Amino acid sequence: MKNIIFLVLTTTLLTSCTSQPEKPAEPITEESKPELSPKEKLKEAYQLFKEGKDEESIKLAEEVLAIGRETENDTLIGKALTSMCRNAQRKLDTTRLTELSEELVKLSAKSGDKSWLMYRAHMNAEMWRLVGNMNKAESFYDESMSISKELGSMGMYTIDHFNKSFVSTAKGDYKEANSLIKRYYELREDNGMKPDDAYGLIALSYLLEQKKNYKGAHEVAVVTRRLFKEQNLFPEPPDEKPLIAVENKVKEELEESTLAEIASSTDSTTVSDLLEKYLK
Repeated sequence: MKNIIFLVLTTTLLTSCTSQPEKPAEPITEESKPELSPKEKLKEAYQLFKEGKDEESIKLAEEVLAIGRETENDTLIGKALTSMCRNAQRKLDTTRLTELSEELVKLSAKSGDKSWLMYRAHMNAEMWRLVGNMNKAESFYDESMSISKELGSMGMYTIDHFNKSFVSTAKGDYKEANSLIKRYYELREDNGMKPDDAYGLIALSYLLEQKKNYKGAHEVAVVTRRLFKEQNLFPEPPDEKPLIAVENKVKEELEESTLAEIASSTDSTTVSDLLEKYLK
């Protein structure tokens, strides 16, 4: 019996001596995270911008700009400058946008790539739409659309139909605004993009509100917000501004009971439903 006890104790002791204790997992710190590529940094900068985190967004764009200049990579330089143009929009910093625009003009001249002039025009159009100078915004949209069509940049050409519709609506040209929104959806379908795009509904909601169809504007705005939440989308400042204006206006014009009734009936409403109902 003593021998058996001795054997058990010896085995336990040997096992405890030879077993290595598990090392605790090292915490993930900022220093231990893998370095993002310039492309990933630009993507993250855009996401941070959409979430309203401008300082973090600008920091990443500046890092990419430095890399682009060090490696003489025109694409990185141009995309970083364009990224910072978006941040200037949020603060309505027209001076900073002018500085960045001049850099894009120089880059286009140096590289012979007109796409940087297109981005410059687009960003300026967005800024002046936010500021409220619709004539200046329209001029820049026309410039952007002319270049994008020439270059075959159908993504930019398509989105600027949506963007320019806000200008037409603000100027009271509802027929032109309707035509631009309709063309936006046609171009998406023609170019293999998702036709049922929730983003375009912002323009439709704004158009209906300006035409004093407050019930329709509220219906479209509610569906827009619902789809944004479902799809984890964050509208950019020039586009969210009119949506917020619609939401504030309908609260002034409609009774609480009417607002609630309309909202409760939109749980299954789709983009196609609204386009068919309101986009003539």
